[in-house]
Amino acid sequence: MNSDFEEKLQESKYAVKAMELFKEGYNCSQSVVLAFSDMYDLDTTAMLRLSSSFGAGMGRLRQVCGAVSGMFMVAGLLYGYDGAKDIDGKTLHYKRIQELAHEFEEMNGSIVCGVLLGTDGKKESPVPAKRNEEYYKKRPCVQLVGCAAYILENYIRENPVS
Repeated sequence: MNSDFEEKLQESKYAVKAMELFKEGYNCSQSVVLAFSDMYDLDTTAMLRLSSSFGAGMGRLRQVCGAVSGMFMVAGLLYGYDGAKDIDGKTLHYKRIQELAHEFEEMNGSIVCGVLLGTDGKKESPVPAKRNEEYYKKRPCVQLVGCAAYILENYIRENPVS
């Protein structure tokens, strides 16, 4: 990420919050979901537990980036459909999710955790990496969490929740 974008992240209320939460030890998905907790009226513990499975590309499987999954969860809470036969609502929501994914991919090159971290194809232990100075030097996760929150914040600003 370039320095201009780093500056934009620091101007984004939700990006800053998400990055702080990640640095506190929440996983990438939890950090994005919790950053937007002022926008939905749900139990924080339940939301943290719900989003806990999506960290590190879904339980350290390095699949879809947890920050992206968190962005999708919040989008679902704010804009999602709830009718089993609501084809129009489902179509509109899937279009929205694809737009968010595309923007993240355009900014970062992928939405896949393993690709973003350069670990694609390597089998990993379920044990989370220790968060220390070396961890933050090697991984772009803080910025990716901020990026997902930034994208969603802008989307919400341009598409107010009704």
